[in-house]
Amino acid sequence: MIRFENVTKRYRGTKRPALDAVDFEIERGEFVFLVGASGSGKSSCLRLILREDTPSDGRVLVLGRDTRSLSDRRTPFFRRSIGAVFQDFRLLPSKTVTQNISFALKVIGRSRAFIKSAVPEALERVGLEGMGKRMPHELSGGEQQRIAIARAIVNRPQLLLADEPTGNLDPTTSVEVMRVLEAIHAGGTTVVMATHEAGFVDKMQRRVLELRGGVLVRDEMRGSYGDTSAVSTLRAEPERGAAAIAALTAALDVQREVAGPAAEPDSGGDDIRPEPSAEKTAERAGPDDVAAEAVEDERAHESADIPEAETESAEEDVAPEDEAPSRSAFPAVDVHPDELGMADRLGLPNRDDDEVGPTS
Repeated sequence: MIRFENVTKRYRGTKRPALDAVDFEIERGEFVFLVGASGSGKSSCLRLILREDTPSDGRVLVLGRDTRSLSDRRTPFFRRSIGAVFQDFRLLPSKTVTQNISFALKVIGRSRAFIKSAVPEALERVGLEGMGKRMPHELSGGEQQRIAIARAIVNRPQLLLADEPTGNLDPTTSVEVMRVLEAIHAGGTTVVMATHEAGFVDKMQRRVLELRGGVLVRDEMRGSYGDTSAVSTLRAEPERGAAAIAALTAALDVQREVAGPAAEPDSGGDDIRPEPSAEKTAERAGPDDVAAEAVEDERAHESADIPEAETESAEEDVAPEDEAPSRSAFPAVDVHPDELGMADRLGLPNRDDDEVGPTS
């Protein structure tokens, strides 16, 4: 079906040929992948097959015809047996899905009856039946590519050329498009696909033609994409500047949380020290301090026998602890606690014994 015989293709303004003495043959009903880096000559092969270009040297035979011997007037008739799918869809934005697909049939003069039956059939083959009235902008990228495939196969071609048909699609949508192409191939159509998708090539295990610098370096049946070790990969760069400071600060915060509060110095509170024993405290305290503490103990003992209301009144007359003067400001009183009356012990003013009134 397709034969390249020592084909060389040169373009003006370039020193190295796009294709250099390429030889291969593709049989009817095959599914062939053209692989290679950008600029290796894949698209040039497809252009020669479609007769968008002619070889500088050698011969290209497609469907039994030498493309160099075809006149420009006969080329449209030659292309009726070839369908083409491109990376950028190439749909007419002002026409519906049905009009986009039928446009190619109208150009070649197909009858209305054929168009009416062929368009729904093509939509069904790509899984988009019932979408004929939609506009291209109403469809997703994968749906637009499937419409482009439907347009390419609506005339039931013998050969389908696909130039990076999944290049603008996400991985999930690319799988859907590849399933459509595989179903078309299963129907008897020969498929030649140029691609960079190594995953699809490795999984499908079809025939692989690898080009490198315009030279055919591999022709392998049930082959894989090939060596990808030369493809550079991205590596993480060390953080610098403000990003490095932020990363270091975050790491220190995590380290403090893991270490716990014991690892941090206690700068906000008072030092907590064990209280000395009673004997050592008495040794360090003077006689004045001992007498004052005895008076306080006696007051605390007597307050347990006083009604709650009187206790509250007494508490109201006592200044808060923060506002009370320090103990050293009062002179020590050398009086035994037993000689103090109840009012003196509680710090209340003296009253007449006969005066009776509410304790509040």
